Amino acid sequence: MAHIDLIALDLDGTLLQADDRVAVPERKAIERALARGIRVVFVTGRGAEFPSMLARELGLDLPIICCHGALTKDFLSGRTLGHIPVPLREARELIDLSIERHLDLAVYHEERFHRLAGRERYMPDMVGPNWVEVEDFRFLEDGAPTMLRFLGNAAVEGIRAELTRRPLHAKFERWGDFEECAVTAREATKERALARLCADFQIARERVLAIGDSANDLPMLRWAGIGVAMGNAEPAVRESVGRVTLDVAHHGVARAIERYALVSEGRRSA
Repeated sequence: MAHIDLIALDLDGTLLQADDRVAVPERKAIERALARGIRVVFVTGRGAEFPSMLARELGLDLPIICCHGALTKDFLSGRTLGHIPVPLREARELIDLSIERHLDLAVYHEERFHRLAGRERYMPDMVGPNWVEVEDFRFLEDGAPTMLRFLGNAAVEGIRAELTRRPLHAKFERWGDFEECAVTAREATKERALARLCADFQIARERVLAIGDSANDLPMLRWAGIGVAMGNAEPAVRESVGRVTLDVAHHGVARAIERYALVSEGRRSA
């Protein structure tokens, strides 16, 4: 087993507890990894604000990969290192369809989510300076958005067939009874963004430990030298990856870091 130089972590369903908190065992495991010179990067579907804040809190120094790989941000300097927006024509057509079909949609543009005023608020964090209520989406005249998010089961089912006909990447995710679909450019994936970051920092894929829980994480988990699925991951993800840790409530990330990145050389060869 190769020595691990970098740990790539998904956030929701992986590192974060249900209340968006990083539990003590994960904090300690990350702290130990950093002390050994192992670098840690977040690879998430979220926008840039929360991952940046969390990376600072945990003492990380690598850029964050967010919006499912569409945006790579150096949170320390504020520089955007990579941005693959949704083609503007495709974005406008999908937005028009969402209005015509009364589908709930959030548009991520210039690192803020925009949603039509008066629409349902599905999650408590859909407020604050990074969530903006607008009367229309004419601001897209200034440039293409990073990501579109169709929110709720009705919106997902209302757009699903349309997405199969377009040159885009659709990421479907479900948490309990809530479902959403994030739409990015076809080239924007977690795997590709992580590969670019590793190339920039001269880290071989064989020395990467990646941990995730959803089908959207699967290409990244397969790409990494060691890919580990969470115990709460979808069955197809667990079966495809092979290596499975505990679920998020039982600190699967801490367990995987201890087992695959922090194990002593003597135990590593056993």
